[in-house]
Amino acid sequence: MLNLSIPEHVEPIRQRVLAFIESEIYPVERELLEDKVNSRRGETLKKLMAKAKSEGLWALGHPEEIGGGGLPFMDYVFVNEVIGRSEIAMVALGTHSLQDSIMLHRYANTEWRDRYLEPLVSGEVFPSFGMTEPDVAGSDPTKLQTHATLDGDEWVIKGKKWFTSGAANAAYTTVMVRTEPDAPDHSAFSMIVVPTETPGYNIIRDVKVMGQADGHYEVVYDNVRVPKENLLGPRGHGFKIAQQRLGPGRIFHCMRWLGQAQRAFDLMCNRANNRVAFGKNLGEHQQIQKFIFDTAAEIQASRLLTLHAAQKIDQGDEARVEIGLIKVFGAKMLHNSIDRAIQVHGALGVTEDTPLERMYRHARYARIYDGADEVHVMNTARRILRVYEGGSTFDFGLR
Repeated sequence: MLNLSIPEHVEPIRQRVLAFIESEIYPVERELLEDKVNSRRGETLKKLMAKAKSEGLWALGHPEEIGGGGLPFMDYVFVNEVIGRSEIAMVALGTHSLQDSIMLHRYANTEWRDRYLEPLVSGEVFPSFGMTEPDVAGSDPTKLQTHATLDGDEWVIKGKKWFTSGAANAAYTTVMVRTEPDAPDHSAFSMIVVPTETPGYNIIRDVKVMGQADGHYEVVYDNVRVPKENLLGPRGHGFKIAQQRLGPGRIFHCMRWLGQAQRAFDLMCNRANNRVAFGKNLGEHQQIQKFIFDTAAEIQASRLLTLHAAQKIDQGDEARVEIGLIKVFGAKMLHNSIDRAIQVHGALGVTEDTPLERMYRHARYARIYDGADEVHVMNTARRILRVYEGGSTFDFGLR
């Protein structure tokens, strides 16, 4: 049965997480975002992480068997929307490593699980993921050029990646490489765990995103050698593992976008009620009312689409069409929500005095990462049309 309301048993933990973000994270958010090398930043972040642990709010979505809070997928989806209000909250509450810890838990050999899994879940070490390459269209990942050759008991990796998030602070990178040169399409690729201290793992730069260095690194793999046991899962299964990572991951992205959009909406409504122009509050002007109406409708529509996709995944469905819909619609909703909030704030909205200008940069990026909008539109439309070619109709699973 389709039921997309917040479950009663989830509401208390959701409210506790929201209170933590508003009381503990918002006051230090700018400090933590602006100065990523200052030693005080690390101390402040560690205090937040320790407080989250002491209050039972740490790593809520991680499975219990690997040291997490054990919230079921659908319960965590509702909580993750609140966490999405601040990018700092992901780290402060230990949710940043969820996809990587699950990959290690499912596919890594015993040595790497023992070495990284517990520290990863506890926040002692950080992961990174290397897939995108500067010389290859990310929309066509079968053209990835970074390759790994088995030389005795070692993989030798050569190539270049970028947008490897957090590489400078990571203990390891899970890198997607071509290991089967004669295999067709997606079966040519595997994932390999590469400790970042390995010789030949060279960070070239922190790639600026919309004018700001933001932890998206370009990395050259210069004949990097790692043991053959560092392979994650079977050879040629890189994209199968990636799909298992990206499906729920896109749900998490979209729920965090909803958190960002809701935060922007809250700021916009408060501004509309308190800013006077032409003798009355902004909220009394018809154009501003239209901003508020459109934003409320888009946020709620995106929320329901996302929860429906999450429910299908929770029931064992890959939900390819539903994920395609929410990725495109959610990114547009995020941009629109923040854009209107900035407009209502006027000049204040594009300054660092509100979180909106930073959120706006990230909103533009949302239309590209985890698959460009155009690719999701193409693939989703094709999947729907194939249903009709077979003589059926697409009912979106609402029956």
